[in-house]
Amino acid sequence: FVSINGKPILPREKGAGFIVFEGLDGSGTTTQANLLFRYLKKQGKKVYLTGEPTRSLIGGLIEGQISGDWQSSPECLQLLFTADRAHHLEKEIIPLLKRGITVICTRYILSTMAYGNLDIKDEKWLMEINKKFIWPDITFLLKVSSKTCIQRIKKERFHKELFEKEEKLTKVWQTYKILPKRFKNVYMIDGEKSIKEVFVRIKDL
Repeated sequence: FVSINGKPILPREKGAGFIVFEGLDGSGTTTQANLLFRYLKKQGKKVYLTGEPTRSLIGGLIEGQISGDWQSSPECLQLLFTADRAHHLEKEIIPLLKRGITVICTRYILSTMAYGNLDIKDEKWLMEINKKFIWPDITFLLKVSSKTCIQRIKKERFHKELFEKEEKLTKVWQTYKILPKRFKNVYMIDGEKSIKEVFVRIKDL
């Protein structure tokens, strides 16, 4: 493994991959992650599906703020995301990879960059608090318009959460769309196509 700053972190069992899905809320990351999980399992691979924020105590605090149950500063929220990620890596992701199990995760460092940049105009700080974390082998970034994402969210839920407004999602995408040029192994995929077409592209990659 290498961290975000390129330094070696740890060895892992052969065959274990770290795969991340990124995109706006409503872009289909959870759907595609589930499809890939089931596909790899059918192929006889040892695979584990997870996501961020986690269901840990820290993840619960994050969910509370996202759903509007309590409020803190944007900096506090991003530090909670980072603490949740550190715990996630220590307790789940890294031990699984060491055992040769492929890990599929919805949301990771790029979410911090894209969503954190909404209210924190200090990209260096956002990178700094994540610099010791391992980098995925491949990241799939689903490209779906903010308008389409909001339409999908309205169909699936009775309420919208902190970032689930079209104007906010449009701004988040402005950051997301430049990240494939800046980081290794990040692939942008047209998420407006049918679920099957999107998954075929993911399988090909």
